[in-house]
Amino acid sequence: MTTFVIGDLHGCLTPLERLLDKVHFTPGADKLWFVGDLINRGPQSLETLRFVRSLGDDAICVLGNHDLHLLAVIHGIRASGGRDTLNDILKADDLPELTDWLRQRPLLHRSDELNVTMVHAGIHPKWDLDTAIDMAREVETALRSTKYVEFLSRMYGNKPAKWSRKLGKHRRRRFAVNAFTRMRFCTREGELDFSCTNSPEKAPKWLVPWYAVPKRKPIEGRILFGHWSAHPGFAVSNVVPLDRGAVWGGSLCALALETGVTTVVDNSR
Repeated sequence: MTTFVIGDLHGCLTPLERLLDKVHFTPGADKLWFVGDLINRGPQSLETLRFVRSLGDDAICVLGNHDLHLLAVIHGIRASGGRDTLNDILKADDLPELTDWLRQRPLLHRSDELNVTMVHAGIHPKWDLDTAIDMAREVETALRSTKYVEFLSRMYGNKPAKWSRKLGKHRRRRFAVNAFTRMRFCTREGELDFSCTNSPEKAPKWLVPWYAVPKRKPIEGRILFGHWSAHPGFAVSNVVPLDRGAVWGGSLCALALETGVTTVVDNSR
């Protein structure tokens, strides 16, 4: 059995199919992990969502910011933007089933056996693994509850930028969503900053990647993340970026966890 971790799909089903063929993915034997942002921006959002859902127990997917955006659009909390490619999903006959499936996905997946943690954007530098898991489970519980629309209505905003255990419930959950699904850079003190989406070497000098914040809490094992298409394919030894910008004409990659081999397919054609 091989566990393949796949970068951000963004509705690009055709390159995913080519990638799975290239790695000789075997349903029922191999496993697929997805780092989130299954949908939006690309041309096959509905087909991609249906495909990943159809994989059943062969797939694990964490939620990304675009996946949460879809839930907010469905409930009128956010308007669909000009670059969104969500119309086919919004008009789909199986929208209720897709919505229910999506909001059951986790924000963080941890495998003690493989010593790996997967999230969409990152783990806040002030969090140890136990805190990260606790915050992920708190948000997941809110998303899966009967009051999840109320949670979605309070989810948006760039503040608070600074982590504190004393944050109130709604602000604490918003911070967690931002850290897990939107974070790229922090100040050197660990405050979230969303002003820059460039690669690390092009960032203002007062910003550092979340994983490079001084005195970051150590996390055992590898951390797998996506979200950052401008990021090069290497970060630090135990932090593995997997978004290669497939939807922007880059490539889609699969990391085989057991062997460490990365396979890519080009999406420029």
